[in-house]
Amino acid sequence: MSEAVLTVEGLKKTFRIGFFRKRVEAVRGVDFAVQPGEIFGLLGPNGAGKTTSIKCVLSLIFPDEGKITLFGERSPGPEVMGKVGYLPENPYVYQYLRPLEFLDLCGRLVGLDAQARESRGREMIERVGLAHAVDRPIGKFSKGMMQRIGLAQALLHDPELLILDEPMSGLDPIGRKEVRDLILEQRRAGKTIVFTSHILADVELLCDRVGILRRGEMIHYGKLADLLRAETRRTEVELSRVDESLRAQLEPLAVSIEDEDDRCVLVVEGGDGARPVLEAAIAGGATVLGVTPMRETLEDVFVRDAL
Repeated sequence: MSEAVLTVEGLKKTFRIGFFRKRVEAVRGVDFAVQPGEIFGLLGPNGAGKTTSIKCVLSLIFPDEGKITLFGERSPGPEVMGKVGYLPENPYVYQYLRPLEFLDLCGRLVGLDAQARESRGREMIERVGLAHAVDRPIGKFSKGMMQRIGLAQALLHDPELLILDEPMSGLDPIGRKEVRDLILEQRRAGKTIVFTSHILADVELLCDRVGILRRGEMIHYGKLADLLRAETRRTEVELSRVDESLRAQLEPLAVSIEDEDDRCVLVVEGGDGARPVLEAAIAGGATVLGVTPMRETLEDVFVRDAL
């Protein structure tokens, strides 16, 4: 296996808050690594330590303990940090600037020449869907548009590693799909992506591996396919022509049973749990409309373990 793009070992960060300087452990001994060309999702409820971990990686804040290696460097300088594109959860912008002016400023900060700033700026404005607002001050942008200009600046200098903190925040379903497509496009181009998100369906669609944080600790880490149980967790059985007598017979066999119009929908444990239900239903004269396996989703894991 090639050397990891990013390695975090034993990361700890404590803050002092309030008048009495109460000690809060934001990150408690977190370990993870991100391999070249993969999409890694860092998940967790609010306050779990996701943003704090990312800020430590980017040297925006300094950890109390731990080792962070970025592109093989323990103390990355400007050249290494220039390989990183970052979208914060709330993009920092100069609100009186227009999109191209803002990207020109960002381009200067990362050392792009005038021609590259112009060409890349226009390309990114088009790519994130802001061509219609090119003459509008950023201060008049909606939340979703602000997120798009933040993505444009993160991508401007064609970084090797993209770190995106809640990139789907504030976007409508079409905007989310466009951002997902953009992330997948970056991976096809050989880039490495780390992102946090509360939208678990997007994580399932995009990520190769995930880490789930709870109260500053990593509680799950690894391939998404390994995290989600392959076996059938529950099975949904849909029936029609179920009279009261048959319903009473089926009820003890199911986790739940609901009547929907002229249909009866039962949920049973596992895959084998459907067999006695089907046998009783057929013997009782019911019609089987469908049998659907219900496998564990990332949301199931998240709700069960992270909250």
